[in-house]
This record gives sequence, structure tokens and C-alpha cells, in this order.
Amino acid sequence: MVTSRIVFSSLSLLVALILCFSPIHCSNTIGKGYRLISIEESPDGGFIGYLQVKQKNKIYGSDITTLRLYVKHETDTRLRVHITDAKKQRWEVPYNLLPREQPPPVGKVIGKSRKSPITVQELSGSELIFSYTTDPFSFAVKRKSNGQTLFNTSSNSAFGEMVFKDQYLEISTSLPKDASIYGLGENSQANGIKLVPNEPYTLYTEDVSAINLNTDLYGSHPVYMDLRNVGGKPYAHAVLLLNSNGMDVFYRGTSLTYKVIGGVFDFYFVAGPSPLDVVDQYTSLIGRPAPMPYWSLGFHQCRWGYRNLSVIEDVVDSYQKAKIPLDVIWNDDDHMDAKKDFTLSPISYPRAKLLNFLDRIHKMGMKYVVINDPGIGVNSSYGVYQRGMANDVFIKYEGKPFLAQVWPGAVHFPDFLNPKTVSWWGEEIRRFHELAPIDGLWIDMNEVSNFCSGLCTIPKGKKCPTGEGPSWICCLDCKNITKTRWDDPPYKINATGVTAPIGFKTIATSALHYNGVREYDAHSIYGFSETVATHKGLLSIEGKRPFILSRSTFVGSGKYAAHWTGDNQGTWQSLQVSISTMLNFGIFGVPMVGSDICGFYPQPTEELCNRWIEVGAFYPFSRDHANYYSPRQELYQWDTVAESARNALGMRYKILPYLYTLNYEAHMTGAPIARPLFFSFPEYTECYGSSRQFLLGSGLMISPVLEQGKTEVEALFPPGSWYHMFDMTQAVVSKKGRRVTLPAPLNFVNVHLYQNTILPMQRGGLISKEARTTPFSLVITFPAGASEGYAKGKLYLDEDELPEMKLGNGQSTYVDFYASVGNGTVKMWSEVKEGKFALSKGWVIEKVSVLGLRGGGGQASEIVINGSPVSNEGKKVEVSLKEHTYVVGLEDEGENKSVMVEVRGLEMLVGKDFNMSWKMGINGAN
Repeated sequence: MVTSRIVFSSLSLLVALILCFSPIHCSNTIGKGYRLISIEESPDGGFIGYLQVKQKNKIYGSDITTLRLYVKHETDTRLRVHITDAKKQRWEVPYNLLPREQPPPVGKVIGKSRKSPITVQELSGSELIFSYTTDPFSFAVKRKSNGQTLFNTSSNSAFGEMVFKDQYLEISTSLPKDASIYGLGENSQANGIKLVPNEPYTLYTEDVSAINLNTDLYGSHPVYMDLRNVGGKPYAHAVLLLNSNGMDVFYRGTSLTYKVIGGVFDFYFVAGPSPLDVVDQYTSLIGRPAPMPYWSLGFHQCRWGYRNLSVIEDVVDSYQKAKIPLDVIWNDDDHMDAKKDFTLSPISYPRAKLLNFLDRIHKMGMKYVVINDPGIGVNSSYGVYQRGMANDVFIKYEGKPFLAQVWPGAVHFPDFLNPKTVSWWGEEIRRFHELAPIDGLWIDMNEVSNFCSGLCTIPKGKKCPTGEGPSWICCLDCKNITKTRWDDPPYKINATGVTAPIGFKTIATSALHYNGVREYDAHSIYGFSETVATHKGLLSIEGKRPFILSRSTFVGSGKYAAHWTGDNQGTWQSLQVSISTMLNFGIFGVPMVGSDICGFYPQPTEELCNRWIEVGAFYPFSRDHANYYSPRQELYQWDTVAESARNALGMRYKILPYLYTLNYEAHMTGAPIARPLFFSFPEYTECYGSSRQFLLGSGLMISPVLEQGKTEVEALFPPGSWYHMFDMTQAVVSKKGRRVTLPAPLNFVNVHLYQNTILPMQRGGLISKEARTTPFSLVITFPAGASEGYAKGKLYLDEDELPEMKLGNGQSTYVDFYASVGNGTVKMWSEVKEGKFALSKGWVIEKVSVLGLRGGGGQASEIVINGSPVSNEGKKVEVSLKEHTYVVGLEDEGENKSVMVEVRGLEMLVGKDFNMSWKMGINGAN
């Protein structure tokens, strides 16, 4: 869009500007690009070049005359392309907030213009090749191994040249038609995880309800993954534009265009080539996902509207009576005194009674988490406010703390880019922890959300809020701020889906942070900066592993916090969309993610809540949460939902060791906990758009019912053998992959385990503290009926109060499990690293279930454990054999049946290497 302040110098310019309302035409009219005038090697091993504008114009402001290009292969698989003003420093995401290599300082021209033309050249790394043309300047990134062009800014009929103005940056890349693109969030994608051409993708953090589709929401993640199948072989890579300014991204199927309202072009390309490689390389740049405490993988219950302590006491008791697992009870702002941060209501949550309650649930192993908003109530008798003013920690507008309104009424917002604010915030967390020993913090409204817009004052002679009507109605006296180009920039991003002013219902974008940083530039990192400060504060209290749940996120937030997807609806569409959003955040490096189970508002139907807990029980972060104005929807409110919860959460609590190991894997390599199917099956193109199923780890597949009235589900099964976790005798087998219709009655969810997997489990329980003390079992899967097979799995265990999740501290154990079948013999063994911790807990493996063994007409015999034969006589060890039933089976299953063998009564120590084997049947058929 074009501001009316631009003076039209000619009719042709007016026509050009009108065309800019169309994203397809706009690029061709804004600029003629730049020419490369020099390039040479920089002292740090990169390359520096200088670009000169070819022809200036005034559309969206003046072009920056000279740009500096900096290119560096930072690793074998990561390439950086950084373009900024050659003469002065521009805004970038602070390097102390998101640590990374810094390019050489700008302002000193290293290269000189060459008299002879610069020819096309390449800067080659181990896997990525950077090439460029000089006039007009463009660049391309290619994959060395197969010659594929991954990114190419050379202009064609679809887009024009690169544009670089103070408040408008534009650049485009061509894409092949068959590329599958994922990412560019946060938004709610009704069409699934795969990006759809010609839908809007705007990145600017907003308090917009997640029910709004294809709209910029709470987070900003300007990164996408590109998956291509080249000659039958899959290749994935990712592109990050590290820029916190508002932007529109136009994806048209064969091209992608960025339109950014400030900052720099700071591109990072990671080569993959597998999806797991991509997130490994990406999180090595932005920060590995945070280690989560074991209890956080349990089930959480929250509600806005637990009006007093007796209500949450009843909720805890009711979950126990219904025998539904529950690990964490939450409070929204109900616990606060007049909705002020770091306070307790003396009436609804008196401290003495709250401490007794917390003592009781802590002894049970349960945890307590409360909400915290960044807005600090303006109240002269409020200690947090007093100390904040004394330390000068708030964002300023014209030299005074910026005034806004959220739940307490008039508020100021802390400036988390200020080191003093970080210290003050940590001290307030410490003070509150002494008041109430919370186990984690839920930071909300940090986009940042404001019930008012513009420059506001506290009204004289009237109460604000009034106490009547919705408390989110602005009651301050406010006027619009449009006098600066920061509040009213020349290019209008599609904020909130309706091109709203970028200061709408948030901080005025001409407000100032520490060191003169404008809110215009830093807006989308506000929640991220609060997350970093909160993590530091929690860590300093007792040295325990922090748990933080943040609504607003940015590149790197996963290093510190979990995320939930915000205010969704109790509708079937919100249930469906929750899967895509969850999977996207795994790509963004925020694997601990989930949506409000049953929907935040309005009240879901009983059937929908049944189906939602069957999905939500397998979110990495699993929490039921509801609105103040909605009827109660805890899982025990309906008998049928309670039954579904016992089934689905019962399975979750059995696989907690697996989920915790995935948490460890995420922390070490960035691997998502919940993954799209293509992460494990990138060669199977049929699953590239699959958004109605998902994997936990590499091989546990959830295929839920997502539509009203359905009692069966059509599930896509990639090639191989899949075994049902609720009845391991049932199998789906397909050599080429296929869609299968499965029965799914109301209280039943389909969960299948893939071949070649060893899954560690425990007996489960109603709380993770109890569940993790129970004996282990191993589920081992081979391809159904195969004569030879191999499987593996892993298990990580530790003292989860420790801030770090790692080996070598004496309080953690890691186990690799292996199994094979061949020549009629089944073998399994373990390799333990640092077994002391597991041995101290006395953990044992009591049962082994081996699935997919070829049926030879006989039983398992000659069981040997650690070199010693085991006789069934007088021993607790029991062996059973059951034939598999194929939902869809092998083409020759009549003569190639498979069986499941279970060995129970074992006492093999988890913390000690073991080996176990047996012969199968009288025919030696395996």
C-alpha cells in the first residue's frame, strides 16, 4: 500500500503505484536494482563486495546509494549472505540476544571500483555454492552434490530487481514448481502444513486470536524448509531471513518475494539434505531447544476462571477420583491481587492456604505454574511498579514511560533490551518465588498486547477499568500517533490480515528502547527478549531446570521456552489446524509445543473434546485450557471424555521414557518431538502434504479422527510394517505405502509403531513421578514375516531438576538398544553409557515384546540372558506367542504369517549392558 504523503510527480508514477496494490506487478516498478562494483576476500575468510544503486526513485522512500555485500561459508553446510548499508550501521537482531558470528563493521570501504567489468564468479563451499551476476546484481545458491539451484534472485517475468530503502526492502527468488515449502509463521494454516501459493504470509507479532486463518499471529519465524524430490531422491534445505521487522512474504508457487519494512537482508542457507539434517543445522545456528523437566511432559490442566483456591483443589481431587493422569495445575490471573504481576489475592488465594496446598501437591510430585504478563500496573502502592520506576526499566515515549492498558488497567512495559531491566525482572521473580514456590512461569500477552492504540493518558475523574463490561475495552484517553514515519511507514504490511497500522493494539512503534532502539525495529523480538530474561531469572533462584511457556516467539525462542498456540476455538477446524501449527514449530526449533485441548472458547461439544484429547494426549506439550466465560471442560466433566482421556493419556504416560528421550534428542540435535511424516519418509512423496497425522520421533504415528460424526479414519501408511500400540497383534503392512481406512470408535485413537524400532516404555500411572519408578518394557518391531531384520532404539534418563541435560555429570544414563533376527535366532542387547544413575534407581526391564517374527509353527525356546540359559521351570519368566492380524497385510501373508513373542518376568538392569537371545520354532524359520 502507498501512503498519501507521497507526492506524485507524474501520471506514470501514479500508474506504477496503483500497480503496487498487486504484489505480482509491484516489484517491476519500484527499482532498477544495483550493480556490483567490487568484491574481495575479507580477513575472516568471507567475501565483501559493494553495490551501487542503478537508478533512484521515491517510491516507499529514497534508495540507499551504496550497499555492502558480505558472504561467508560459516560451516560446511551453512552459507550466510548479508546485505546492508555500506556507510552506516542499520538495525539488526541484537547479537547479544541471539548469539552468532558478526560480520565486519560497516563504514569503511574495503574494495575499490574496478575498471574492468566483473565477470560471473562462484564462491564455493563444501556443499553450497554462491554465485553472482554484476549488473544488475543478483545472486544464486546452488547445491554442489546435484547442481540444484536452491535460491536465485535473478529477475524474470515474475519479479523485479532487489530494492533497498530505509523502510522498504524487497528481494525475490524463483522456485521450481515441484518444491514443497513449509514454515513462514506463526499463522493458522487451514490447508495444512505445506504452504499454498497466493495466500498471505505476514510476519509481525500480534495479539490476534489463532482462530484467524493465514494471519500474522503471536510469533515471527522468517524461515522456510524446501523439500524436493530430484530423480527419486529427496533433498531438503532451509532459508532464514534473520530480520525482526514486519514483512509480507508472497509465495506464488514458482517464486517467493520478501517485502520488509526495515533492517537488513541477512540470509542463512542450510544444506540438509535430510529434514533432520536441516533442523540440526538450523538449531546449531539459532540455539538448541531447551531441556524440559520430566514432569512437563505429563498432562497439564488450566483455566482462566479458577476463582479461588478451593476450585483448583477440587480440580486436582477430581482428576484423581476419575483416575485421569495429571502432573501440573495452572493458574491464569485468578491468583493475582487485582491482576497485578507477582502478587497473590489475599481473598481468593491467601498465601497461608496456598502454601499448604502447594506443599501437598509437591509431596505428591505435582507442579504449579502461574501466568505472568509483561504489563506492570501503574500503581504507586505496588512494589513491583515502584522498583521498576526506581530502576528506570520501562520503554519510553518522548522521555516518559509509555502508557498502555491490559488486565490491571494502566500499565508500563519493561524494556528487556536494557540490562537493568533483566536484573530487576530476575529479582521480581525471586521475590515472588519466596511468596509462592512456583515451578514455572507462563508468559503471555508479550507480542506485546495492548488494549489501546496510540498515545494515551489516564482519564481524570473516572475509574479505568470501570469494572463493568469486558475488561479488554480501552478506557484510557488516547489519540492516534501518525506524525512520524515509524508510526506510519510508507509500505503497509498486511498486519492482522486487514493492513492495520503497525502500532494498532500494541506499543507505539516510535517508542524507544534502551540505547535509542525503536519499537519499530524491535517489536517482534519483545516476547523473545522477555523469555531470555525470564529464563535467566528462574535459573538463578534454585539452579533448577526452568520451565517457561511463552505465547510470543521469535527465531531462537526454543532455546529457552515451550510454546502453546494461543487462543483457539472449540471447533473441528481448530483441532485440525493444531496439527499443522505444532509441526511448524518443530521446524522453527520450538519442539515443546501444543494447543489448548478442547479449545479455549467457546465450549466444545462432548464429541469434539473426546477427539481432541485423543490428539492432545500426543502433543509434546499437553494442556487443557479454557476461557473465563466458557463452561467447565476439564476432562472428567463428561464420562465419555474421561474414558478417552484414560485411554490416550494412559498411553502417553507409558511412553514418557520415549518422549523424554526425544526431548534429549531435540536438545542435542534440534530434532522435533512431533514431526511430519516426511521427516522419516522423505522419499515417499505421497506424504509431503500430510497434515492430518504426525509422528512422535521417527516411528510412532498418530492417526486421529478430526471430523464430526466419524467412527473410522483414513490413514496414510508409508511403506513398511506398522503395529498398533493398543493391540500389538494388529498390523498394517504395505510394500509401496497406501491409504487405509481404520476403525476409530469414540474412545479409541490409532497409534502405530514402525518396523525396525525399539520403543522403551514403563507401566504408566497417574503422575509422572510415580510412572517413572515403574519397571520398563521394550517393544521391538521387525518387518512382518521377514527372515532377517534389525532394530534399534535409545533411552535417556537423568535427574531432571538439573539445569543441563547432558551426560558426564554422574546423574544421567544413556542406553542404546539393538535387536536382530536371522537364522532362526532372535537377539537383543544394550550398550550403556554412564549406568551409575540408572543403577542407583534400581530400574529394571521386566518385559520384552518382539513383533513381526516369522511364524514357524513353534514357540520361542532356549532363552539365554547374559550367557546363561533360562529355564521356565521354577522361574518367573513366561513366554507367550500370538499371531498378528493384518488390517492390510502382505500379498503372500497366507504362507508368510508373522507372530508376536512376549517374554515376561525379566529383571534385567537398565543401567547395565545385557544381551538376550532365543531360538524360534522347530523349523528355524526366521
